[in-house]
Amino acid sequence: MELYEQILTEVKKAVFGKDELLEKILIAILAKGHILLEDIPGVGKTTIAKAFATVLGLESRRMQFTVDVLPSDVVGFTVIDPQTRETRLHPGAVFCNIFLADEINRTSSRTQAALLEVMEENSITVDGTTYPAYDPFIVIATQNPFGSAGTQPLPDSQLERFLMRLSCGYPEADAEIRILKSKEIRHETPRQVADAQQVRNMQAACEEVFIHDDLYAYIVALVRATRTHASIRQGASPRASIALAAAARARACLHQRNYVIPEDIQTLFHDIVAHRIQLNADDTRSDVRAALLKDILRAVPAPTL
Repeated sequence: MELYEQILTEVKKAVFGKDELLEKILIAILAKGHILLEDIPGVGKTTIAKAFATVLGLESRRMQFTVDVLPSDVVGFTVIDPQTRETRLHPGAVFCNIFLADEINRTSSRTQAALLEVMEENSITVDGTTYPAYDPFIVIATQNPFGSAGTQPLPDSQLERFLMRLSCGYPEADAEIRILKSKEIRHETPRQVADAQQVRNMQAACEEVFIHDDLYAYIVALVRATRTHASIRQGASPRASIALAAAARARACLHQRNYVIPEDIQTLFHDIVAHRIQLNADDTRSDVRAALLKDILRAVPAPTL
């Protein structure tokens, strides 16, 4: 069994009925991207993040974001050692491989911004000194889109740092029954099948996947179509094109191909682009965005390879 299949098989021991969602999260990890899980509490967002950390053998930390969380809690701070009189680093929560930022929209904009550098540059600056982030480094952030009391919406500049915005959704009835049974003491739990070096190797393999020039042109045409659509006020930036190409490579690798096909791009287009556009009307409903992006997929012809 391929390592990719082993990873998903083990994660599915903790997360039931979400096969497509789990595959997309693994694609994001292989593409070195960050994930925003947007849904109501109690549908398994934290369970998913912990399961991937366990199965991939990565060091993980979780932070519950609230109004009193400070930027120094995220990146760390320096203290003076009373014995040596030298400054030493007290590392923050982001010094790990998988950082679970729970309810990221419940904290201040300053604290949210503390994640920007490490998410984009893979480096952490503490009191003027820059430290390399862990490799790999993945942020899995969660937020509750319902109810605005005590929330601070993510600015566009930070929202774009997430490769994908995904939703867990309610489980099907049979999956919910399995969730209840999983609380029994005899239930099988996920086991580690990889380590940090293997994750880095898989990420490197994904970067070698071939994309034909016609598919590069297809990616650009899809993203450019968001900039000219009558219902879209602000289209996606070139960062969306880069993200779509990286994710398409990862999906091809996951499906044991060393080349990208149009389906790789089409399958991930909504999850990568939907949170990067602004509509003319003040309508943030996900179904409206989904309909617009489906229109674009239908309007832009896919190349025949």
